[in-house]
Amino acid sequence: MVFGNTGNKSASGVCFTRDPATGENQLYGEYLINAQGEDVVAGIRTPKNIATLKNTMPVIYNELESTCRSIEKHYRDMQDIEFTIENEKLYILQTRTGKRTATSAIKIAVDMVKENMIKKEDAVLRIDPNQLEQLLFPTIDPKYPTNTIAKGLPASPGAATGKAVFSSKKAILAKERGEKVILIRSETSPEDVAGMASAQGILTARGGMTSHAAVVARGMGKCCIVGCSKISVFEDAGVFIAGDINVHEGDTITLNGTTGEVILGEAKLTRQGISGDFKTILEWADTIRNLGVEANADTPNDAKTALDFGAEGIGLCRTEHMFFSKERLTYVRQMILATTEDEINTALERLLEFQRKDFYGLFEVMGKKPVTIRLLDPPLHEFLPRGKEDIEKISKEMHVSTERLKDTIQRLHESNPMLGHRGCRLGITHPAIYDMQVRAIIEAACELAKDWEGGGSGRNGTEHKGSTLNTTTKDYKYPNIEIMVPLVADVKELIITKKRIIKTAKKVMEEKNTTVPYKIGTMIEVPRAALTADEIAKEAEFFSFGTNDLTQMGFGLSRDDAGKFLPSYIKQGILESDPFQTLDQKGIGELVKIAVTKGRTTRKDLVIGICGEHGGEPKSIEFCHKLRLNYVSCSPYRIPIARLAAAHAALKERIILHSQTSQSSQTLP
Repeated sequence: MVFGNTGNKSASGVCFTRDPATGENQLYGEYLINAQGEDVVAGIRTPKNIATLKNTMPVIYNELESTCRSIEKHYRDMQDIEFTIENEKLYILQTRTGKRTATSAIKIAVDMVKENMIKKEDAVLRIDPNQLEQLLFPTIDPKYPTNTIAKGLPASPGAATGKAVFSSKKAILAKERGEKVILIRSETSPEDVAGMASAQGILTARGGMTSHAAVVARGMGKCCIVGCSKISVFEDAGVFIAGDINVHEGDTITLNGTTGEVILGEAKLTRQGISGDFKTILEWADTIRNLGVEANADTPNDAKTALDFGAEGIGLCRTEHMFFSKERLTYVRQMILATTEDEINTALERLLEFQRKDFYGLFEVMGKKPVTIRLLDPPLHEFLPRGKEDIEKISKEMHVSTERLKDTIQRLHESNPMLGHRGCRLGITHPAIYDMQVRAIIEAACELAKDWEGGGSGRNGTEHKGSTLNTTTKDYKYPNIEIMVPLVADVKELIITKKRIIKTAKKVMEEKNTTVPYKIGTMIEVPRAALTADEIAKEAEFFSFGTNDLTQMGFGLSRDDAGKFLPSYIKQGILESDPFQTLDQKGIGELVKIAVTKGRTTRKDLVIGICGEHGGEPKSIEFCHKLRLNYVSCSPYRIPIARLAAAHAALKERIILHSQTSQSSQTLP
């Protein structure tokens, strides 16, 4: 033992070889004169900044600095070092790899490559993909105190602060006034999408990690907490209750979507972006990974965000999200309530105009990158109002009787709509809907192809440039279109739908006197589809795993309701993690393996991706790499995480192969 408490020429302290908060290459730490190490960490006395040691004991400081550099060079990483000075003699007590923030981790890794201390591959492996959320989303500044009043499921990371509102209409109006709000609902529905887009964050009392609120919020990059069962929401009264605290409309709250905490009042937020060393690390990761990384994006703005984050395409465009604005929802409801074919066609004609514009915008932004468009997936009842007040309001707006509207809602009601009349089942029984969507896709592609051929000008007359291509549209002739048929369980469903798609596309191209190529594939989200993937691959040019539904159907879990008991299952060790967040490799993963093997047995060049929420989760991404999937697709704000996680998967595989090769060579006679 050595003693730092023998007088004013002795001291004890802790120092980092680099700043653990910023990564700056300078000693960072504290020390106490005439004290032992436990005095430094106990907080009994206020320690001094390590820099002041240069003045009080300059010789010791120089020796400490030199020793720290030697230790860091030996371990090739930033070190957390404990030291004692006894009568002006320096002793190093221990060293360990220092903990650091995401910002610091990235800077240190990049700097050490520049200093020839480590290789680029080492630098990439040192960054935890999950840490990147600290940089991509607003976070709560830990320096300021907060008052947590409830906790739910952290559905979409980041932080948001604003005034509480209890309806989408009020959220929209507040945004128009320039106010920041938090939308609070018992649970959200498709009608809330516009309100969610207007809010800074979303809080629901019910729902799970893949509920409507969670999925939509992640796609928007909005902070979201769901399944907050500790609060009682009274939407009509404009209040929610958390314990003995009442939060009224207009009161300010803060959401921590990373931890699930609901905070009373306004918290201090911070935010960073992709630039500098962060950008460098991701560029190094891109040279290493084998998996492609695409985005789940439904609008041109989403697509632009995705490109900024490094997306290589759109792996999932959910067309139903295009119908939820008030004007469009009116025509969807007209179609549903129509009693004659003419009424249906009139509503579809209006929707066609919107869809054509939507797809043109997506294709224009994405250039030659692939855009996978999923035809309408949800059941029709999701587009109809719920609750007595909404029903009466919509019946007046649409000039239909309340009784007729109620009858339609009752007729479309299903006990288990997730397993009901949706996806390709809806397209087969109501083919005019898919016909309209396919026509809109092909018309938009033909129109854009002609615009590009005429000089690379888009709808606004400006030359389009791909985000990462550094070339104009003169380098490609047409958009890269993939049409995806959802919820296929039997190959016959795909055969029927595919014939209709081809027929409609051919007719449109003849009308436009333009030919644009496209691919037809399917989403593997029903266990039966995975088990019969060899048959389905005869008709599908690509597979995309919808692992949200595959998990739901494979486990027999409701993704909207399972949040009530999954935490207990995890706590008791029944499940290692929430299967809607991290792909269950033993069970659901086995279905994925079967589908990949069978599909590629039939069609060797079958392109396969994953577009469920697992597409942005590191462990699930590693599984996708091992199965040799072509790409993962995730929300735009998780793309950097996916890029880094895919590189990690490739590097880990290299390390294992190298280790096996070395062991094999050592056993040779």
